[in-house]
Amino acid sequence: MKIHQKKLFLKGRNDSPEARLVDEGAGKQSFDGDSDMGHSAKNQHARSFKFGAVCLVFLLIGFQAALFVNKAAVLRIESLRDHPDTVYVVRYVGSGDEAAPLFGNEVGRSSGTVEGGSATDTFRRNSAHSATVQKVRGSKRLVESFRFNPNTVSVEDLQRLGFSQKQAQSIENYRSKGGRFRRKSDFAKSFVVADSVYGRLESYIDIPLLDINKADSAAFDDLPGIGPYFAAKMVWYRERLGGYSYPEQLMDIYNFDESKYKGLSDLICCSPPSEPFRLWQLPADSLRMHPYIGGRREAEAIVLLRKKYPSDSLSVDLLERAGILPVEKCEKLSRCCIAPFN
Repeated sequence: MKIHQKKLFLKGRNDSPEARLVDEGAGKQSFDGDSDMGHSAKNQHARSFKFGAVCLVFLLIGFQAALFVNKAAVLRIESLRDHPDTVYVVRYVGSGDEAAPLFGNEVGRSSGTVEGGSATDTFRRNSAHSATVQKVRGSKRLVESFRFNPNTVSVEDLQRLGFSQKQAQSIENYRSKGGRFRRKSDFAKSFVVADSVYGRLESYIDIPLLDINKADSAAFDDLPGIGPYFAAKMVWYRERLGGYSYPEQLMDIYNFDESKYKGLSDLICCSPPSEPFRLWQLPADSLRMHPYIGGRREAEAIVLLRKKYPSDSLSVDLLERAGILPVEKCEKLSRCCIAPFN
């Protein structure tokens, strides 16, 4: 039955050339239609992808704009609350060492007294700043250059000089642990001080010299190569001299050699003594106590010389010519601050 139907189908089929052309054309049209449908689907996918990408871009822009507006609004609110120019004057009221502060974080200090003998200390300190505002100011701060002492400059002023918050705090931590910058080169050796920064600030570094006529033993002890022994000797010898007249007098101290002096000579200075040495007025008992006079015989000889010669002719050179003092002691005495003859 199936074979018979197949034969009928084959028999009924038109195998002419025209029929074959019609069949081929129909097949081609069917193929072209399928191809157009494929291209249409691809274009639709491409358009969908572009639309999604554009939407994502606008979404990111909107998100960034929202963050910016929020940050600007917060900064505006914080800036209205912040008062950078406000300072507080804090008063200490008490007696002697018992005075206690009312507030902390003081910047400057002055002392005085009130009725009844109570001590008053006035402190100035900057007002508290908003952390947000400080962060913005720090990121946009102008670098300044001004004279400063690295041992006392505040963290805020270090940031004005160009240091970051962390760098300034690192310097503060070093000082709080007992660290000290004795020379400009010591500040340059700090790991937070870049060579370029030090080159800009070197001429502005102002480390005060230690006045050997005003320093106490603790200040002397802080000098390089000076321990408690020499610190005490420096104070003791100053009392014997009535005050240092020139820094080299430190080498008069036993075992205080030239190398020790050179190790600190650039860190010290010598102001005039509070009272000049009264060589031409003091009695023999007082004169003999001076290190450059040496003894009672020399002191009495100076008193006799004062009586024998007129006042306008008295000089250290005369003591040397008269054979009262040796040359080396006369050289040292001539550099001392000596009160004129009355």
